[in-house]
Amino acid sequence: MSKAYFVSGIDTDAGKTYVTGYIARHLMDTGKRVITQKFIQTGNVGFSEDIELHRRIMGTGMLPEDIDHTTAPVIFSYPASAQLAARIDGKEIDLDVIDRATQRLLSLYDIVLIEGAGGLAVPITDTFMAIDYVQSRRLPLILVTNGVLGSINHTILSLEAIRTRGIELSAVLYNEHFDTDKTIAADTRAFIARYVARHFPSTRFATIPSIK
Repeated sequence: MSKAYFVSGIDTDAGKTYVTGYIARHLMDTGKRVITQKFIQTGNVGFSEDIELHRRIMGTGMLPEDIDHTTAPVIFSYPASAQLAARIDGKEIDLDVIDRATQRLLSLYDIVLIEGAGGLAVPITDTFMAIDYVQSRRLPLILVTNGVLGSINHTILSLEAIRTRGIELSAVLYNEHFDTDKTIAADTRAFIARYVARHFPSTRFATIPSIK
C-alpha cells in the first residue's frame, strides 16, 4: 500500500531539503518506487529549486511529474512564509490542489515524501499552520534536526507540539551538515536521541551524514 510522509524541520534552515532527497535515494536503493513532493515552494517562479535538489541527490534527473508541476503544485515568488508569499503574489493557497497532487503521486509510487515549508508552526494562513495540515491529513511525520547551537530548544518544542497534536512521529533525523562545533554537536545529538528514546520509544532516531 502506498504511503505519504511529511518531512519537516525544527526551523527553516534545518537541512530538510537535503535530508528529503537522501531518504528518497536510500529507499530507492532498497527497491522502493519513491518520489518527493514540495508542500509549498516560495522564492521561485515556475519551478521548485528544492525538487531540483532532490532529483540531483536521487540521481534521477527531472521526472515527468516535475515537468507537469504535480510535485510542486503551489509556487510563490517571494522567499517568505507561505501566507506572506501568497499575499505578496496576490494569490490564495488552495490546499485541495496539494491534496490532489499527493493522491496522484500515491497512485504512481510506493512512497511519497512531502517536504514542508519552514518549520511546523510556519503559517499557511492566519489561522492554519503546517502542523495543522499534517494533523488534519493524518500524515506520519519525519522531523529533521541538527547540531546548531539552540537546536535542542527548537527540537524539544517541536516534539512537544507533535505529541500534543497526537501526530505519528515516524523518525527524527539528525543532519550532520551543520556540525561545525564538534563538542556542541555531539552533546546535542546524544541529548535529542535520549529524549526521543524516552518520550517516543517507537520512533526511529538516525543520523544523516553530510555531503562530502
